[in-house]
Amino acid sequence: MADDVLLDAARDCVLATGVRRTTLTDVARRAEVSRMTLYRRFPDVRSLLAALMTREFGQALARTQDSVADRPSARDRLVSGAVAGVRAIANDPLMRTVLDRDGELVLPYVVSRLGSTQQIAERFLRAQLEAGHADGTVRRADPLVQARALLLVVQSFVLSHVPATADLDPEDLLAELAHLLETTLRP
Repeated sequence: MADDVLLDAARDCVLATGVRRTTLTDVARRAEVSRMTLYRRFPDVRSLLAALMTREFGQALARTQDSVADRPSARDRLVSGAVAGVRAIANDPLMRTVLDRDGELVLPYVVSRLGSTQQIAERFLRAQLEAGHADGTVRRADPLVQARALLLVVQSFVLSHVPATADLDPEDLLAELAHLLETTLRP
């Protein structure tokens, strides 16, 4: 059994009922597999949902990275990719469901530890920073520190998207993010 079938079923369940109300029994039923089949791969809902989030947002970030691959400089790829990533993830139905229904579940990834998705984003940022150092389009600094700082800025735009755009045009706010990134990265 491919994990994608199980993760697709989990995604459908989360979209329908939220994270807290999703059970392994519901996911197994939707995937049309036995609970034991599901338990062999994912011992609990938490591990299943972690795998789902990693897959979904990893794919979104990969699509974003691909969409900016032809940009002329590393700084342009980084800024454009970060803004496109915020736009994609902030508007993703799964992320919206998680934040709208079960937002407190994201809190550990803000105050306690970095999750897999944050690590994927940080690797993209670091690679672009290092490329920008090499092509001279990004201010030189420790790429680990720069990447972490950028991750913190960018994730705040994702997590606060709804309240931040309640009275502002989302595209205006993303344009300001692009300006902030351009300004801080310019050599």
